[in-house]
Amino acid sequence: MRFSAVVLCLLFVAGHLLADKSYCFRLYLKDKGENSFKLAFPEEFLSEEAVERRMMWEIFVDETDFPVSQTYIDELIALGVTPVVQSKWLKTVVVESADSAVVEALKLIPFVDSLTCVWNNENRLDPFPYEDDTTYYTSSDEPLENPYGYAENQIEMLNGVNLHQAGYRGKGVRIAVIDAGFMNVNRIEAFASMHLIGTKNITFPDEDVFNDDTHGTKVLSCLAANLPGFMIGTAPEASYLLIKSEDSRRETPIEEDYWVAAIEYADSVGVDVISSSLGYNRYDSIDDYYTRDNLDGRTAFISRAADIAVKKGLLVVSSAGNEGVNDWEKITFPSDVEGVLTVGSVNAEKERSFFSSTGLTADYRIKPDVVALGSRVCVIGSGGQTQETDGTSFSTPIIAGMAACLWQAFPLLKNEDIIQLIKDASTQSRQPDTQVGYGIPDMFKAYKQADDNAIRNN
Repeated sequence: MRFSAVVLCLLFVAGHLLADKSYCFRLYLKDKGENSFKLAFPEEFLSEEAVERRMMWEIFVDETDFPVSQTYIDELIALGVTPVVQSKWLKTVVVESADSAVVEALKLIPFVDSLTCVWNNENRLDPFPYEDDTTYYTSSDEPLENPYGYAENQIEMLNGVNLHQAGYRGKGVRIAVIDAGFMNVNRIEAFASMHLIGTKNITFPDEDVFNDDTHGTKVLSCLAANLPGFMIGTAPEASYLLIKSEDSRRETPIEEDYWVAAIEYADSVGVDVISSSLGYNRYDSIDDYYTRDNLDGRTAFISRAADIAVKKGLLVVSSAGNEGVNDWEKITFPSDVEGVLTVGSVNAEKERSFFSSTGLTADYRIKPDVVALGSRVCVIGSGGQTQETDGTSFSTPIIAGMAACLWQAFPLLKNEDIIQLIKDASTQSRQPDTQVGYGIPDMFKAYKQADDNAIRNN
C-alpha cells in the first residue's frame, strides 16, 4: 500500500470516529394526503414512456402513482427532521434526525400510523472519499477470435448467440440496473457504445453513480459490454438507466427503502426490465429482522414493492442470493415474490453452484425460477479489464439481458408471458426443483416456440 493511501485511510477512519451519529425512521402513513395531481393527466407525474407502457397492457394509472403530499413533507420538516426518501406505493417516508428522542414527537403526528428505526449509525451522508481520476480505461487483454471473447461460455450456455444472430440484441428495450455503484463505467472502453438514458443516486443524491463501488460495473458488463474479441453482454443494444441504491458501508434496513425508491423511479420514467443483483435477509446488529417464514412474497418491505412493480408491468429479474453455504440457505428478499424472475447460479458443468441460494418459499413455491452461469463468470472490472468472478449477482444480468432480447422480438407480450416462455424452454421445465428451479433456459428455443405460435408483432 502506498503511503498516500495509508494517510487517506487514517484520515477517513479518524473522520468517522468524530462524525455525528444520525437516526432514520421509516414512517408508515395512514394516507398520502391531499394531492394536486389528477388521474386524467398522468403525464404530470409519469413519463410518456411509462404512460405508454401502462396503456399497452391496460394497466390503470391509479392513486398509488401519486407521491406523498408536499403538505405532509412540509409538516415533517417543520418538526425538525429531514426527509430522506419516500415510497408512494407503500405510503412511507423515511426521516432523519441527530436526536433519537424525536421519535416521540413523530408518533403524535396525526397522519403517521407507525414507525420503525432503519438507520442508527454514523452520519448517513458521509460517503467514501474519492480521488480525482480522468483515466480512460482500455483493455490490455489478448483479444480472442470469437466476438464474445472471454464471455462466450455464459451466453452460449443459454443458446443466446442464435437469438442475437436473429437480430435481437435488446434494441428499444429499456433496462434499469439497480446496484451498489458503477465505478468508472463512464470511462471504460467496453461501455463506450452503451445507450445510457440516465442515472440516479438514491443513496447519496449529491454524488454521481460512477465513483463508488465496482459491483455494479461488473453486473452491468454482463448486460451492456460491447467490445468484440473481449466481451459482449447479453443485451448490448438495450437502453440503460443506472441506479445506485446500496450503501456499501453497512447492511441496514434503510437499504430496502432506497431500493423501493429506485424501482419506483424506474417505473415512473418508463423502463421495461429491472435487473437487480441486490438481496436482503439480515442486517448488522439486528437479530432475526426476518426469518425464513417471511419468504412468502408479501411480508418483506422490499418484496411488497417488487410485487407492485410486477403488477405495473415491469419484468423484474432478481438474484436468488449466495446463501447456499450459510445457515440461512434460502433465497433472499425480494426474490421470494411470485412474479419476479429469480435467478440462481450454475457452474460450467451446469451443476448448481455451491453458494447459490435454494427454495422453496415459505408458501411452497418453486424458487429459484431459472439458472445461468454464476461460477467463474467473465465481467469487466473498474479498470476496464476482463476478469472472472462468482455469484448470482452475475447470473442475474445474464438472464435479464436475454429476457430483454426476447421481449424485443415479441413486444406485445406481458412480463408474465416472457417469464413463462423462458421457463417452458428450460432444461427442467417439466420437473422443476428447489436447487435450480426450471433449469437452464434455451433462449433461442423460447424465441422459436413463440414464433411458431404466431405471436410476433408484425
